[in-house]
Amino acid sequence: MTPAQKTEAIELLKDKFSQYSNFYVTNTESLTVAQISKLRAVCYEKNVEMKVAKNTLIKKALESLNNEKYAGIYDSLNGVTALMFSDSPKEPAVIISSFRNEAKSEKPYLKAAFIGEDLFIGDNQLTTLKNIKTKNELIGEVIGLLQSPISRVISALQNQNKDGGEADAPEAAAPDAPEAPEAPAAE
Repeated sequence: MTPAQKTEAIELLKDKFSQYSNFYVTNTESLTVAQISKLRAVCYEKNVEMKVAKNTLIKKALESLNNEKYAGIYDSLNGVTALMFSDSPKEPAVIISSFRNEAKSEKPYLKAAFIGEDLFIGDNQLTTLKNIKTKNELIGEVIGLLQSPISRVISALQNQNKDGGEADAPEAAAPDAPEAPEAPAAE
């Protein structure tokens, strides 16, 4: 690579790291070309960008953005490295797990993942990453929790009326009842 190509690659990586708050560092070393193509296709379907880059270029891109923030990732930059960028914190973990199950293989191997501001190191973190709740899942749970007490109150009120309990509004006077005489006007 020429110095100009290296600079261009570093700038491209910096843009990706700035664009996404979630990225995975994986090892795809022993995968065949067909397997890599299949993995890329699955990533594309799930809106996950996959980039293969040299470790030194990745490190330079991260250092130029925020050396301290990404310092824990540097030890993971060895061997063949493929980066997976995603808006979803767990989608790459799901892709890696399902790909491994289908291929009956240990690759791609998770070296590290950077989710929001949190760093996950090692392949043993894959299960944890798969179980992370996305923003939409958390919002759905909160809405469900908020609706739950309201639903129970409404249900209790409906059941109370069906079981012969008091009605919500007082009943009007019976239609056949005689009307009360009017009181004489005050003078």
